[in-house]
Amino acid sequence: MRYPFWRLSVFIAICIPPIVWLRQAWLLDLGPDPGKVLVDRFGLGTLVLLLITLAMTPLQRVSGWSGWVAVRRQLGLWCFACVVVHMLAYGFFILGFDWAQLGVELVKRPYIIVGSLGFLCLLALAVTSNRYSQRRLGARWKKLHRLSYAVLGLGLLHMLWIVRADLKEWALYAGIGAFLLMLRIPAIARRIPRRTGRKAGAVTKV
Repeated sequence: MRYPFWRLSVFIAICIPPIVWLRQAWLLDLGPDPGKVLVDRFGLGTLVLLLITLAMTPLQRVSGWSGWVAVRRQLGLWCFACVVVHMLAYGFFILGFDWAQLGVELVKRPYIIVGSLGFLCLLALAVTSNRYSQRRLGARWKKLHRLSYAVLGLGLLHMLWIVRADLKEWALYAGIGAFLLMLRIPAIARRIPRRTGRKAGAVTKV
């Protein structure tokens, strides 16, 4: 395995926020509705991890260091794990696992449908993130994993529908997402300075 210490550092860094959130919930430091706070934080965590994952390829192109893309799969799987916890927390704290109530929520809050579509896309990406799927799907694998762009759009729409009035934080994430997607436009991608080195290897495209 290449870059073991870098991979371990990323693993530890990702584990810290959920541990802190769960500790705060245990100590009753999340306010009067800790369940909703956890749902919101894991949802936001999913979006942040997705943005970080999408940033790995541009960082490699600019720096020439292949360590960035070496952790891309790890970050993507953590993103999926985070959205799973987000949905489980929603089912437990908001619905109380009363699935009959889910139909009512879907009518009252259509953003749940948008979030569910994003989850299904992330599920497809997580299931096919292994090397076997890469070999099996061939060129179709890259096309399938462009679903990450759709996930980003769905995630931002989901968040926009929730925050509504306070758009400052949403605008920040939307701006970062738009910038990362813009870097993938061929005409712009060709203008990005690229550095190569012994450890950079071939440029990996998302």
